[in-house]
Amino acid sequence: MVQIHQERCIGCGLCAKDCIAVNIQITEGKARVLGECLACGHCVAICPQYAVSIPEFDMADITDIGTALQADALLQVIKSRRSIRDYRAEKIEQEKLERLAQAGRYTATAKNTQGCRFVFVQDELESFKAMIWEAVEKAVETNYLPPEVAPAMMDNYKRFLKLRQQTPSIDYLFRNAPAVLFIGANTPVDAGLAAQNIELMATAQGLGVLYNGFLNYTIELTAELKQWLGLADKKSYVCMLLGYPAVQYKRTAPHKPADSIWR
Repeated sequence: MVQIHQERCIGCGLCAKDCIAVNIQITEGKARVLGECLACGHCVAICPQYAVSIPEFDMADITDIGTALQADALLQVIKSRRSIRDYRAEKIEQEKLERLAQAGRYTATAKNTQGCRFVFVQDELESFKAMIWEAVEKAVETNYLPPEVAPAMMDNYKRFLKLRQQTPSIDYLFRNAPAVLFIGANTPVDAGLAAQNIELMATAQGLGVLYNGFLNYTIELTAELKQWLGLADKKSYVCMLLGYPAVQYKRTAPHKPADSIWR
């Protein structure tokens, strides 16, 4: 619930004007909260006097807005990203993983629900790999997948198993990545937006990323895996391999012109 610290409030009205829920009004020269709100935090962010707080949230984490990113520099980062399919055998530092979680945490969500859950698997990755391969082998052995799953998924299972048997030294599925991230969310849009911010933060920290739909499908089809990951109550929409790239690209890759309409 939003709180107005009356001793700091100067009655400027900025919070009331910016409140999408029309939940704040100026009365007798002070801001007053009318009732329940969306907890979007706009009133906290716009107040020049630090007079607004939402006790249910971590107010100690609030910081002043800094210098804006340079547009050309940001575009260059976006253009330079590549899908990394080979990683160095080097663990990711915990502080870097925590920055990735923060980048996801601060991503916009509808009504500020913040319903994303970020599951990082690094320390127990080998156990997780064994569970994944067990699920794949079971599906191929029984030759069964739920009817709603595309038939091509079984072809993928068989192909990956064959590759693993032929050249067990090559990690076709995890690409030698030291960590995997799953994003469970209330909506696919929330998960996708969080993934984009996480990828940008990963790039800023010298990390590489590869989106892995195969792994994501596999955990969604396997109740035991979802339980193990702590996603039994959420749908996983995104899986990302994470790690330090074992390959260095020298330039951006060509793309088609943007399919844009200007009216």
